[in-house]
Amino acid sequence: MSKNNIFPVRELQVQQNYTDHLKQTHLKAKLPPLSDEEKARPFAKYYYEDIPAPDPVHYSCMDKPCDPALALPPEKMNDLLNPGYLDIEIGWCNLPNGAGVIANKIVYPDITAEMIDWWFSWHPLEDLRYRIWYPPQHGGLMVSPENRKRLLDESIPLSERNWGVIHHVTEDTNTGMSNIDIHFMSPTEFGFDMTRWKKPFVATVACGQGWVIPVEKTDDSITAPAMMCHIFRETPEGLEHRTRFWLGYRLVNGRPELTLPPGARIPESEIQGLARHNVCEFTRFKSFLPRIYNEFDGQMIV
Repeated sequence: MSKNNIFPVRELQVQQNYTDHLKQTHLKAKLPPLSDEEKARPFAKYYYEDIPAPDPVHYSCMDKPCDPALALPPEKMNDLLNPGYLDIEIGWCNLPNGAGVIANKIVYPDITAEMIDWWFSWHPLEDLRYRIWYPPQHGGLMVSPENRKRLLDESIPLSERNWGVIHHVTEDTNTGMSNIDIHFMSPTEFGFDMTRWKKPFVATVACGQGWVIPVEKTDDSITAPAMMCHIFRETPEGLEHRTRFWLGYRLVNGRPELTLPPGARIPESEIQGLARHNVCEFTRFKSFLPRIYNEFDGQMIV
């Protein structure tokens, strides 16, 4: 398939500013039907697909917390660059310091690293592109005009375009709809040892840190930041996706820093909810991404 104008190309609508975006998140949180304009988009059909259920055995690994002594703390993130596997590849728990950790692993026989890089630059460009990924829980997404220009800048390698971009997301991770600001970073900024960044143990990565605020939040309670890492490597079975979340941590000068007061703990319901959400949305991703990438031939504007 060539990259000529096979598909109708139109100028993408300009994203809202952050203030206007926040005003509408209460509506997005209700997961409204698609507008007539959205229904006319060439990828709207994916919104109406039946969503595959996760593998029951895989999903059941998130039923109970794993052993905290075996979970990977963020200070040891570079162990993800080693060949082989860590003690916990699928599971969640509270760490002894009260922070939360989530691990997940899934193999994609039909996905390449190039598809991953395209997806993380393509889907932030339009609200609907995020909604079609996992319609049951994805309410919407916006990026700033400056970030939008970067995502469309063909002088920047596709694997680097999402670095420094902030995704303003509205989604439900099984604890109610929340507004989440995800600041994506380069692997160097995230704290990875780039002298160990070698194929096939690393093919690509999407990592950063974020902050979650419930859409309906009205009190003065404090919420905690989180670190996120989706790291991919090539295996004989296909591209292997290994996820880590560290809830209650932020990055300071490339080093993880615990933000919780002494004695505080991330609620188990929040950790487990995000762990289950991760399994579900990337189960969908496994079959969804190869089809949409091939349909639009890796184009950014469709």
